[in-house]
Amino acid sequence: MDLERTRLFGVGESYAFVTGTGQRGAVIVHFDGRRDIVLYDPADPETVQHTLTLESTEARTIADLLGLPLVMDNLTELVPPLEGVETVRMPIPARSPYLGRNLGDTRARTRTGASIVAVVRDGRVIPSPGPDFTLQSGDSLVAVGDGASLVAIRELFTNG
Repeated sequence: MDLERTRLFGVGESYAFVTGTGQRGAVIVHFDGRRDIVLYDPADPETVQHTLTLESTEARTIADLLGLPLVMDNLTELVPPLEGVETVRMPIPARSPYLGRNLGDTRARTRTGASIVAVVRDGRVIPSPGPDFTLQSGDSLVAVGDGASLVAIRELFTNG
């Protein structure tokens, strides 16, 4: 699924998508941490049919339930946000060619420009994993980079 990111001045950012069944939707990320999940009318793609508003903690809970990459709001709250730098939590795909291998084998930073700053395993955060850290099924990466490098690291862990 492709995401189309649009900055909404004074509001936050919108991540628009189309599902495999053709349903158009978006997630609006507000500056205050709220999220709106928006579904558009199939007959009129400019008309909002349903909106679900979630507080930041609710959004994190739903994202964890769905197993989706998650913007790590608690990390960005520690320092002022930096323009062009994002932090994401990304589950390692079940068919990743890097499962069972060392993190250093990926050469992720060299190949993508994104840095892996932590791994989440069984609900536990492992900060600053070294090159000898072995990746396991169920692990999620916490990566930092610009938009393009984060897309590249997701592709790297999906297809090698």
